[in-house]
Amino acid sequence: MTLDRPALSQALTKTPGASAEGIGDVHSVLCRREAPAFQRAARSGEELLVACTQESRLFQALAEHTEGAPALTERPIRFVNLRETGGWSREGAAATPKLAALIAAAQLPSPEPVGTVSYRSAGHCLILGPAARAEAAAALLADKLELSLLVDGGDLQQAHEFAVQRGRLTQLTGWLGAFAARWEDANPIDLDLCTRCNACIEVCPEGAIDFGYQVDLARCKAHRDCVAACDAAGAIDFNRGPRISEGRFDLVLDLGATPAFAMHQPPQGYFHVGSETQLMPAVFALREMVGEFEKPKFFRYEQRVCAHSRNEQIGCTACIDVCSAQAIRSDASLKGKTVGRKGGSAAPLTAGIVVEPHLCVGCGACSTVCPTGAISYGYPGPVDLGHRVRTLLKTYAVAGGRDAVLLLHSQEEGTSLINALGRVASTHRAQGMPARVLPMALWHSASVGLDVWLSAFAQGANQVWVLVGESEAPAYRQALADQMALAQAILHGLGYAGEHFRLIDARGDVASLDAALRAAPAQGVARPAGFAIQPDKRGTLELVLGHLIDCLPDAAPPPDVIVLPAAGAPYGNVLVDSAKCTLCLACVGACPSRALADNPDQPQLKFIEKNCVQCGLCQSTCPEDAIRLEPRLLLADGGRERTRSRVLHEAQPFHCVRCAKPFGTLRAIETMITRLAGHAAFQGAAAERLKMCSDCRVIDMYSNTHEQRITDL
Repeated sequence: MTLDRPALSQALTKTPGASAEGIGDVHSVLCRREAPAFQRAARSGEELLVACTQESRLFQALAEHTEGAPALTERPIRFVNLRETGGWSREGAAATPKLAALIAAAQLPSPEPVGTVSYRSAGHCLILGPAARAEAAAALLADKLELSLLVDGGDLQQAHEFAVQRGRLTQLTGWLGAFAARWEDANPIDLDLCTRCNACIEVCPEGAIDFGYQVDLARCKAHRDCVAACDAAGAIDFNRGPRISEGRFDLVLDLGATPAFAMHQPPQGYFHVGSETQLMPAVFALREMVGEFEKPKFFRYEQRVCAHSRNEQIGCTACIDVCSAQAIRSDASLKGKTVGRKGGSAAPLTAGIVVEPHLCVGCGACSTVCPTGAISYGYPGPVDLGHRVRTLLKTYAVAGGRDAVLLLHSQEEGTSLINALGRVASTHRAQGMPARVLPMALWHSASVGLDVWLSAFAQGANQVWVLVGESEAPAYRQALADQMALAQAILHGLGYAGEHFRLIDARGDVASLDAALRAAPAQGVARPAGFAIQPDKRGTLELVLGHLIDCLPDAAPPPDVIVLPAAGAPYGNVLVDSAKCTLCLACVGACPSRALADNPDQPQLKFIEKNCVQCGLCQSTCPEDAIRLEPRLLLADGGRERTRSRVLHEAQPFHCVRCAKPFGTLRAIETMITRLAGHAAFQGAAAERLKMCSDCRVIDMYSNTHEQRITDL
């Protein structure tokens, strides 16, 4: 690849925070011939950035064996791929702004560290499947792992080398180091006791027993000759009922036709081998899974703002629905319970979600679809991620780049696809990565959504594309598509023309990726924003909306309303049917975001649209079925209207018949009186008390009781 050294040095010098010297020596054939130059740089003690990833192993080894160079633990080498991402392309000569941006981003400090999740495995492995395949796999693992076999058919070897059970698996749960299995065995022969002497096979007149050492009950005529032959071992008992067995295991190798875990992303420590080509990779991985292991805790959860449930009603289930690892569940155990608070009263304890960190694989899709930001991605967190996006875009623009595309992709599959495209482009059989496309690797492509995409656009990205491959769960693809529809609806509603957000589905096809990257630019923002992405998702969206409204493309006032797609809409209106609403205010108690409120001075239901997350809790809570949701983005009065409190419904108050103090609403009291008119407990004086405030009700009950006592005396 050709580097424009002066232009690159000048571009890096202009980068915010860069040194005045810009870039130092550029070595274009460093890997072999100029290795001494790398060793001299290593001895200097300066920060080292190697702008090629092909020979990273060589550079690591050179640094370790260079006398006088700091240890890699003290000063790790940074690597960034400039060749496949920019230089190996037909537009490589015009890629200087992109290369400068990639170099600047690679020099950023490492993200804030996150907590870890620990696993401990002693190597006890359960192998499931047909007998022959299970015993063959066991032979490859026996020297490293403690094995138990649960087989479901086929002949067993004569040698009793492994602990073997035969039965039907009924349940398998858990993760690496903590799997729990349950199975049912209804056969008269207990394989634990069977010595495989073959005497039962020899004496059975129907041939109902084979070298699987189980009785075929459909063929058995109950001669019981096998029982007599097995008298010494006592392994055959036709009176034995079905046995339920349980076991705990650290690892599971599943050789069955249908995987025991149905989710797209099974737990760590579980391997399903559907074909013979998958067996050896699984065996190699299992052999290394003995000891203690750690992985990042990818998420942060704040129950206070979670919109999942209130008052025993379910609202938002977006994170539960999208999780391909089934790591998220509803915390139904808390529903209906209360917790004490100041003043001695009891407050309802809201039930949120529970995320099992041992099952979480770090896709981040839950944080992408969460409307409130209650669950957020932490690897990296929004602030670190935003700093990286901003550095890329700002450096690219300062270096003279135009119409930047932010291409988000997964760290493994996405990087592999991009590298494959660059490799083909180096042979002139593909065009390669365009000069305006800035690739940015993520742990998972589904971990970033609406807030980051719109922030990138506001900060100068002309378009944001997300690259997905074969490994993506269908739920992730749908979630990303829904989020992109929302983001695009907002920009189109504000007057920005073109396609700004795109899901590129390459599926391992380099040619389709090459073609997809050639899309035309869209209409961008006139003035890039200077804000930083916030830890709070909705706070970030408010900054984005404020900037986009200030920079409308046609200098025209924004529309009063932008209609949003219903799927995943984070904003919207609440519509109340005044003919049905009794102002019971159950919806106010259910609202997790304080979008709905009452008026302590008069019967009113008030609403702040900016706070509404469209979770639906108010709708499911309303006993009168008087509430409907309307996904939209309200921008009237420059967006200020959505921040104001407005009255959705109000009613005439009902006045106590004893003291004339207002309480409740006329409609609510009349409805209550009508519904209780036929109830035996609410007749006469009791019916009249329904028209009294709470204080007068107590006074009236006490007065009547006292008068009755005097009468009795």
